[in-house]
Amino acid sequence: MHMPDSDISPYLEPSLFIDNTHPDVLAEKDKVVSESDSTQEKIIKLYLHVRDKWRYNPYKLDLRKEQMRASEIIKRPEAYCIEKAILYAALVRAAGIPAKVGFANVINHIGTEKLEEVLKTNMLVFHGYTLVHYNNQWRVATPAFNKELCELLNVDVLEFDGTEDSMLQHFSKEGDKYMEYVHDYGHFQDLPYDLMLFELKKHYPHFATAKLADDGDLIFQI
Repeated sequence: MHMPDSDISPYLEPSLFIDNTHPDVLAEKDKVVSESDSTQEKIIKLYLHVRDKWRYNPYKLDLRKEQMRASEIIKRPEAYCIEKAILYAALVRAAGIPAKVGFANVINHIGTEKLEEVLKTNMLVFHGYTLVHYNNQWRVATPAFNKELCELLNVDVLEFDGTEDSMLQHFSKEGDKYMEYVHDYGHFQDLPYDLMLFELKKHYPHFATAKLADDGDLIFQI
């Protein structure tokens, strides 16, 4: 699905949000993987760690720049898709494996009444995912939904081993439509912060009335 990059070195380097050389990120990585693990074992172990340790919660968005860094996300017990994509990318880079982040708009068809009331639409704008470079290919990883949430929604838990794309579930176990991708923004070395804010405000205009931090960054907390 994804063609190899001619130069993957930028996807190993730390960036503003994917701060993979931060001591807290390195320490978290060391809790999960060891040098004796193979590259694929590291990819799998870190994916499961991010997927299930941080419970998915889309109802508390703190979009200040400093709060969206992997080293800050790692301190919290919950996270939403963008945060979990950033965190997985940081831990994978910390393990010496190239990673980047991608974003898309998706329509959610199952179990979203409360979220739709908040967003005033069933479209999830700027859904975040991670891309991992393994065996000369970029593969999509989606660690957003923890195992318990998938069981609650009656959808298969997403697995990832680096060899196949792991996208959001398109159907429930009964065959009902679940997630539908409607737009992809592409892939980035780091979170495109200004683009994210622009798209959130465009699709969720009521966000514009949310509380603003002193530095002008949007905060939307529920």
